[in-house]
Amino acid sequence: MKKSNAAIVIICTLIIILFVYTASAKLLDHYNFQFGLSESPFIAPFANILAWAIPAGELLIAVMLAIPAIRLAGLYASGILMSLFTVYIAAMLLSGSDIPCSCGGIVEEMSWGAHIVFNSAFVALSACGIYLQRKKRRTANNLPALA
Repeated sequence: MKKSNAAIVIICTLIIILFVYTASAKLLDHYNFQFGLSESPFIAPFANILAWAIPAGELLIAVMLAIPAIRLAGLYASGILMSLFTVYIAAMLLSGSDIPCSCGGIVEEMSWGAHIVFNSAFVALSACGIYLQRKKRRTANNLPALA
């Protein structure tokens, strides 16, 4: 396996682990996750929908990352979702709200600042994966056909 292929697989595996873990934690403790969302000044009106949509979206993205044919779309989706999470956390910090994290599992033990760093790392991983996946596709498309 080429180094770039191995890097793509490692990146996707890390993101899959993150999303499956956090989605599972949110679903297993659904009441507390929904309650945490309902306490947020920004998303309280949408808490009931988001309490199901967020873990479902995380699981859908994990599946997309596992399927090579739609992996690039999964990398874009993971980058967008992690960026949205990061923007939300920054808004929480700027608003001065002292709402506990409802991310799920051990991730919710992080401070808001640590969350921004953690999420930014996963945004960077997604961006790196997008770059490598696009490069791989370009290389594959430029190869001469075997007769």
